[in-house]
Amino acid sequence: MAKEIKFGIEFVPNMPPNQCADRVKLAEDNGFKYAWITDHYNNRNVYPMLTLISLKTSTIRPGTGITNPFTRNPLLTANAIATIDELSGGRVNLGMGPGDKATFDRMGFGFPAPAIWNGNWDIKKPMSAIKEAKQVVYKLLAGERVNFEGETIKVTGAKLDFTGPQKDKVPFYMGAQGPGALKTAGEVADGVLINASNPRDYKAAMPNIEEGVGKSGRSMADFDVGAYTAFSVGPDLAKARKSAKIVAGFITMGSPPPVLERHGIPLGTAKAIADAIGAGKWGDVGALVDDNMIDAFVIAGDADTCNKKIDELLDTGVTQVVVGSPTGPDVEEAIKICGTDIIPSFAGRC
Repeated sequence: MAKEIKFGIEFVPNMPPNQCADRVKLAEDNGFKYAWITDHYNNRNVYPMLTLISLKTSTIRPGTGITNPFTRNPLLTANAIATIDELSGGRVNLGMGPGDKATFDRMGFGFPAPAIWNGNWDIKKPMSAIKEAKQVVYKLLAGERVNFEGETIKVTGAKLDFTGPQKDKVPFYMGAQGPGALKTAGEVADGVLINASNPRDYKAAMPNIEEGVGKSGRSMADFDVGAYTAFSVGPDLAKARKSAKIVAGFITMGSPPPVLERHGIPLGTAKAIADAIGAGKWGDVGALVDDNMIDAFVIAGDADTCNKKIDELLDTGVTQVVVGSPTGPDVEEAIKICGTDIIPSFAGRC
């Protein structure tokens, strides 16, 4: 049986905690089913944010969007997720990925895989860490005492003294983009969060996800494919697109060469954007980001435009659309537009 399409929303907790939680409540009231909160050292801490969101909402599923097994020890992740699960009445999701090089550099330890393209990303260590972290976290959530020695993670006699309502049934989502990570997500996760907004990227991703899901002995009907989009909606199409320029620049800067090539973006342009962002020259970034980059990496425009682009994503096999940053020129107005003119358009769509 095909899955009904769901909508989630992402928030970067770079605003006061109550404002963020109130926006999640507004999203809940407008038909969103998932709330994904980013985990970075420079914003509000993800777990107090998920606590507040859990207390201010009743149906939306809050989750980490996403954490990683390097800056967050799996024992502490299990502890936090079990606590949020208890607070939320069994609504929490756990999203985990390999992390990002810029954060690791600032925290004083190197990225666990070479950030060099040689025909394929060397992702063995991050994927091993995610698999091992998942095993440890879910054994702890189930109330087990854990002894574990893996390639990257070691635990000796650890046990939680409490569990949440879902115990070891907390849905596990994996952030993934490259072929190896997508296959791993299909194999070990309940769903994947793909940082992309363009159907071309999902058409390229699906065979890898399907291979991993097949290896796990499940079917795609058991798996949630999340489009973790950069999204900007507003009544004025031009303003909605303009508000997405900086986000499109960040995505361009961080995209591997095959993705840039897929969308016809020169490597030199991506490097120029990276240099401008590194220097804090935001005016230069805006000038370098063209319409092609916005079309490649963002869903942006009025409701009708966004609906057409979402429809194209769903045709590739996406089952959850995550409305990500910037969301719109006016975030709260954008959430309401989603509730009146976007989410209802896909009611009953499978």
